[in-house]
Amino acid sequence: MMSKQPIIPASDVAATLRGLFDEMAPDRLFVLADEHTANLCYPLARQAMESAYLIVIPSGDEHKHVESLCHVWDELSLHGATRHSLLVNVGGGMVTDLGGFAAATFKRGIRCVNIPTTLLAMVDAAVGGKTGINLHSLKNEVGAFYPADAVVVSARFLETLDGPNLASGFAEMLKHGLISTEEHWAKLMQFDLECPDFDELQHLIMESVHVKEDIVAQDPTEKHIRKALNLGHTLGHAFETLAMRRSTPILHGYAVAWGLIGELYLSHVRAHFPADKLRQTIAYIKEVYGSFDFTCKDYDELYALMQHDKKNLGSDIHFTLLGGIGDVRIDCIATKEEIFEMLDFVREC
Repeated sequence: MMSKQPIIPASDVAATLRGLFDEMAPDRLFVLADEHTANLCYPLARQAMESAYLIVIPSGDEHKHVESLCHVWDELSLHGATRHSLLVNVGGGMVTDLGGFAAATFKRGIRCVNIPTTLLAMVDAAVGGKTGINLHSLKNEVGAFYPADAVVVSARFLETLDGPNLASGFAEMLKHGLISTEEHWAKLMQFDLECPDFDELQHLIMESVHVKEDIVAQDPTEKHIRKALNLGHTLGHAFETLAMRRSTPILHGYAVAWGLIGELYLSHVRAHFPADKLRQTIAYIKEVYGSFDFTCKDYDELYALMQHDKKNLGSDIHFTLLGGIGDVRIDCIATKEEIFEMLDFVREC
């Protein structure tokens, strides 16, 4: 088992960071942000990082590529980063994924701290040690397992987050509820995303983070139980990549939410996931996230995209399914016929 990644809740971000940096004592401090978080989020933490060199990359998942990674490497090298330096990633999942991979590979590994600024990054991308970049429109095709030395979580960053991005992160929290307990799932289903209580949300975030970190500690390199976290992602990643190829990108959490509809249906058919929980969860997802626009003409392309999923062995497509809330079944192989039936259900429900 891997020791748990330090997850630090923070009401005063700057004060929390000062204490953390005093303890870590880096020789040089670097901050990675994108164009948005450099202006909107970095100021909340800047008082603790007056001596830091700021590296800025373009915003958006379409810039999570090797060119942006090379820019970060170049900036670290040109400004004297050593193996004793610290890279602080301030942003959403794109920044923490790319920044974590830069830290993993620069001088064969330097320390990094994640300050996630979106709900999705707080509960998913910034926690668990997965880092990486996209390659040829395939998500996270190149990367490494490289846990940050600490993750600082503050709902203060979410007070200016737009509704769709808040909902995007909440889809990952809903997944965590489905793989943990009915009590956790029920609390999430009752949360008001239109008028969020950020104090309550901070508690729900930490509960969600603990679900993920408990699983990651047992299986840091995704050989067995960590695959539970892939619920909704086999189909969701295919939706996301298809949308990218159409030049109509969708938010990751929306893709996961639509993926959950299909994979919970498959869970019902294959593992007897309760029909009432299926109906309740689908109704919630449809109300918050709407529907993904695709037709039966897209089935072959979606199937081919699912064949690229990193969970697969050979040509078999693997899913994480549920027998009930908290009853996780990993490495479930579905036939092409079952997958097309699942796509029919998602399109028609």
